[in-house]
Amino acid sequence: MAGRSQMYTGLGTPPEAAVVDKAIDRLKGAIGAEKVVTSMHGRAVRASCPAPFPLHIWEEHVPDIVVLPKTTEDVVAVVRIANELKIPIVPRAGASDLCDLVVPLKKGIVLDVKSMDQVIEIDEENMCVTVQPGVNMWKLNELLGPLGLIFPDDPAGYYNAAIGGRIGAGGWSLLGMGYGHIHENLISMEYVLPTGEVVWIGPGGGAKKIRKSSVGYRFKELFTNTSGTLGVCTQAVLELWPKAEVVAPAFFGFHSFPEAHHAADTLSKSGLRTLSGVFTFDERKVEFLRRDDEAWIPQPREIKAATGAVLYGTTAEVEGAKERMYQIFEHCGGMYLGNEISELDWASRHDRYHLAMHGRDQSGNVVLMSWHCEDAGLNSSEIVEVNRKWNAIAAKHLSLPENDGIFDCWGSFSYVNSPLKGRGDWLTEVDWGIAELELTPERWARWVDIKREISLVTLEHGGSISACHGGTRPGDVELAVREELKEGSYELMKKIKRLLDPNNIMNPNKYLLDEAYED
Repeated sequence: MAGRSQMYTGLGTPPEAAVVDKAIDRLKGAIGAEKVVTSMHGRAVRASCPAPFPLHIWEEHVPDIVVLPKTTEDVVAVVRIANELKIPIVPRAGASDLCDLVVPLKKGIVLDVKSMDQVIEIDEENMCVTVQPGVNMWKLNELLGPLGLIFPDDPAGYYNAAIGGRIGAGGWSLLGMGYGHIHENLISMEYVLPTGEVVWIGPGGGAKKIRKSSVGYRFKELFTNTSGTLGVCTQAVLELWPKAEVVAPAFFGFHSFPEAHHAADTLSKSGLRTLSGVFTFDERKVEFLRRDDEAWIPQPREIKAATGAVLYGTTAEVEGAKERMYQIFEHCGGMYLGNEISELDWASRHDRYHLAMHGRDQSGNVVLMSWHCEDAGLNSSEIVEVNRKWNAIAAKHLSLPENDGIFDCWGSFSYVNSPLKGRGDWLTEVDWGIAELELTPERWARWVDIKREISLVTLEHGGSISACHGGTRPGDVELAVREELKEGSYELMKKIKRLLDPNNIMNPNKYLLDEAYED
């Protein structure tokens, strides 16, 4: 640390070596030396997330200290020390986000909550469960299954995502159409503010298990989706649902993406209450699945796009809805792809994180690539045209000689985005492969430009730059705060940030919020 050259000024700046050393001593005394990690390996593995990372500058993001709290009291002690010494602190849970939410932009302390993994109470009668933020949904459902219950939050990173990160990112669920996303399935939570104060936050009122109250402000919505900029969740009370008797997925093929989207949109507005998810794959995505997804059973070449749907519910409900679902797809010109692909592809929906490890080029050669998905929230009426423009961006950049195999576009999919209903907006995502190990400053800048072009199309069509990841990466964040939030929301964010975090210690400069302290 002796080589650190920055002058320590506080307010979100990387700390000097002497301040780091002082913090290490204070932290060890407060929470125990075994919970304080200072080794290079322990710090380096907590410098990034699964999204493509600028490895040529990886050292700039390695935290100075990692802490592994087990209790709320531990978190309070860490936050108070960080606030007193004005050291940046970044909360980290499962770290499966795809938008750099957990990447420490100013080094400092990473507060890794994975050791806070206790299920505190399962309340079967009132259909809720109280957990610490390091609890994983998969492990939680292993406990709930024998009771006939589920926690339905179902992200792509299901096996490694944790509750605290889901709350901090405002995460999106594959089953959100039927069960809601994390916002709808969080009842209340314990929260440590940047000054070390502990508050209990709910949908109004102070009762921990009450879903609806008219007492006080509705703070729950404010403190989800904050990307760790306003504090740390240390407990959460979550909704429980009856475990479905039947899960019925179905896949249909179409000759074009516009036809596939029309069928999906028609089904999503059908009013079927057991319909828990509807989604489409465009032409480029189907072509990619043909060459690089073992769960995808190759289809006849006339199948250019696909639409899938899944029903969750009782046997009686699902059987009736299933018949109606098939009628809608067939009326829209869909060709049923068979039970095997329907069941296998749905069962593998969480396993596609392996795509972050590799890809296959058009010739079938294995290439080492990281996976990035540029997501957007779009109204249904805009999806076909946005998809066309995104594919034009991909075709333009992939044809450039300087691409040189560094980038590959893996196609788009769209998923019903509206919680607890089908109508409204869709999560639309375009997936790219990036040869991460081959990145240089010039190639990284080119990638940022690609992302910016994609996001500009989203804004042009009245959408949100991110439906589920957060819009905090280069290429996204500038447009998010300057364009999408320009009608007063960003200014309000800065006021709230400065009020609650006067020393700018919590995940500084996410959403460029250092601007809140410029005067």
